[in-house]
Amino acid sequence: MVKALVITPVKNAIETTLDTAKAISESNIEVKHIIFNDFSSPETREGLELNQAKFGYDLINLEDFVQKPSPNYDYVLKKGQALALEEKLPLIIVESDVVVKKDTLSSLLTFMENNKGCGMIGAITVDEKGKTNFPYLKFKNEKKQVIQTERSLSFCCTLITTDFLAAYDFNSLERGKDWFDTTISKMSINLGFENFVLNNVPVWHRPHGSRPWKQLKYTNPIKYYWQKFILGRDKI
Repeated sequence: MVKALVITPVKNAIETTLDTAKAISESNIEVKHIIFNDFSSPETREGLELNQAKFGYDLINLEDFVQKPSPNYDYVLKKGQALALEEKLPLIIVESDVVVKKDTLSSLLTFMENNKGCGMIGAITVDEKGKTNFPYLKFKNEKKQVIQTERSLSFCCTLITTDFLAAYDFNSLERGKDWFDTTISKMSINLGFENFVLNNVPVWHRPHGSRPWKQLKYTNPIKYYWQKFILGRDKI
């Protein structure tokens, strides 16, 4: 029995994406996994199509449906919300630079079931050595296993509950933005829900693996900030 709808937005980065898909396919619960290919290269599209049966995900190539160039995270979220509500399932976002464990998704669901009033539940992100890393460095010294927070949750690996999905229509998201973690996190709180980060549910995160151009922040910061501010990329 399918327990959740899992969505993964993809822009190239085929190797990390397949790591993500493999890990989700090995989860200890059954989920429906959809990869949204956001105008990736022909090589990435081919790789996603070739591995679809192997890892059991559905594939939606956005270039077949939308005109707007990537990023199209708003479209992915709206489609994910509509499908989750239709199936009466919670929505879990697992980005393509994240590797979950066998019990990650079931742990998020168990927490949701045991804690009514949740809006969003995030898994803590760690590096290959198990140390808390971006974007949850703000919690690196936190000892609590369960962190209730009004700070923004990342979509790296985050469950959005059916109650919150029913209360907030993603069609109202501002189309001029590229990313919506902060907007949706704040709306969850504004609507009276509680947001949590689970310090005892770690996922391996390779920062910006899903958006390789952002590595320029560390290797060529001038070029990074040129793209961010002059070209208007990465609008939050």
